[in-house]
Amino acid sequence: MRGGTALERGRNFIRFGVPPLPPLLYGTAWKKDRTAALVEQAVLLGFRGIDTACQPKHYSEAGVGQALKALAAVGIGRDQLFLQTKFTSLDGQDPARVPYDPRAPLAEQVKQSFAASLKNLGTDHLDSWVLHSPLRTLAETMEVWGAMEAVRAAGGARMLGLSNCYDLDELKEVHAAAAVKPSVLQNRFYAQTGYDAELRAFCEDNGMRYQSFWTLSANPHLLASPAVQGLARRLGRTPAQVLFRYLNQRGVVPLTGTTSPQHMKEDLAILEFELAPADLAAVDGLLR
Repeated sequence: MRGGTALERGRNFIRFGVPPLPPLLYGTAWKKDRTAALVEQAVLLGFRGIDTACQPKHYSEAGVGQALKALAAVGIGRDQLFLQTKFTSLDGQDPARVPYDPRAPLAEQVKQSFAASLKNLGTDHLDSWVLHSPLRTLAETMEVWGAMEAVRAAGGARMLGLSNCYDLDELKEVHAAAAVKPSVLQNRFYAQTGYDAELRAFCEDNGMRYQSFWTLSANPHLLASPAVQGLARRLGRTPAQVLFRYLNQRGVVPLTGTTSPQHMKEDLAILEFELAPADLAAVDGLLR
């Protein structure tokens, strides 16, 4: 596990010229017709970061846009929110609902997907635009990345990122080849990949923020561990709060997609307490 405090990590992030992310993102996958209502509820309770994708198979990007419109009507404007969406290649799309012309060249697919995202979300820019996963070859990945860079250069996105990249060498190749370096890596956080220890270290060393998804669902053993359970009892918190707070203090931005208002409040409350160095070390040991 890398050293350094959350503040030091934040300063490192700013040093690379990257806008700050909220400490938590509200994830919108799999919510379908409930997306608008759940996003509105999450933001009204205090979330300021929203993660979605231009991928009708798993996300209702337009539902997020409906929520943004409703929130603006009650005084929570676009400028108060961190909005992140994704370009999803054909391999990740439902063939019956591709949000761009599947016969178009890759660069045109990216351009069309971006236009669809802006329309769906009712915005003129993105705070973060993420490549949902690397393509089959590095050449294809970089062709898409170049098209995303062009959108960023035109003011369409403040930062670019990558998701579902679990191979350190692949991440290094993309990073080395990119003119605009990735600012974000969003991955599933689970034991099968060793909790991305090497990838997270690379992110820290190169001014990238690691975002974790499936953080609770994939880790019931962590939540049930004596170390996490003991910390939760001592601090008067839930095991989920302990794990999220641990990740925050280690420089990670977790996604939570809970549909429970109570759990939303609990997730946001992780900023009300801090784990001591010995507490962090105890959880470190669970990830080795």
